[in-house]
Amino acid sequence: MLEIRELSVGYGARPVLHGIDLRAERGELLALIGPNGCGKTTLLRAMSGVLAYDDGSIAFDGDEVREISPAALARRIAVVAQGAPLPERFTAFELALMGRTPHLRLLQSESRRDVETVRAAMLRTDCWQLRDRYVEELSGGERQRVVIARALAQEPQLLLLDEPTSHLDIQHQVTTFRLMLELCREDRIGVIAVVHDLTLASMFADRIALMSDGGVVADGAPGDVMQAPLLERVYGMGLRVFAHPVSGRPIVVPEPEANEIRREEAAEALP
Repeated sequence: MLEIRELSVGYGARPVLHGIDLRAERGELLALIGPNGCGKTTLLRAMSGVLAYDDGSIAFDGDEVREISPAALARRIAVVAQGAPLPERFTAFELALMGRTPHLRLLQSESRRDVETVRAAMLRTDCWQLRDRYVEELSGGERQRVVIARALAQEPQLLLLDEPTSHLDIQHQVTTFRLMLELCREDRIGVIAVVHDLTLASMFADRIALMSDGGVVADGAPGDVMQAPLLERVYGMGLRVFAHPVSGRPIVVPEPEANEIRREEAAEALP
């Protein structure tokens, strides 16, 4: 579905990504993890066609992303960006309905099918009951669910999400990840999500790509990537990795004693 080869991206003269090789398959949930500033969001922006790239290639079903028109790309790839500003005085339903824009001709009105598509998307993300409320009246978590519904209303083949559970309580975090898996398994959509919670990434992702300093340092099944020595090196802190008693998938927790020793060593190194 999506294949990235030798991708290098920067902002002006400042390089951010270098030599990225990554592949995302249809029906697969791929989690991007790594510390702040390592390039995860920049990589998503390049995948979506928002950020230009000069070196390397991003191909969607064999078509170079930078050569696909924005309208055509929006019918194939939907994006849930982190902290994107939302228009005021629009209801939640009107916001979700914007997801149908790539499928409409200029000045064309929405059809009954468009409305039903949006309704189905809002039901799947548990926000249909919010449809008549204005966006500015919604909590952060409620807005996030509506924004995800807008993305689903595009009927994409690939869904890109930047920290999709950052404003959600634990119930809706789990519900959102289950929805992503449902989209992969039942709708055969490819899903790529930036995730900061390492345990949630481990529990739900089919594959994990660990990023550090603008590159991918590990890519594989959760059990292969979630190794304490590797994670400690990338995140710069002590971590423990346990196997979940039922699923066997990795659970990642901080190691307080190791982190205290690191802080003491850092303090002693100060002049």
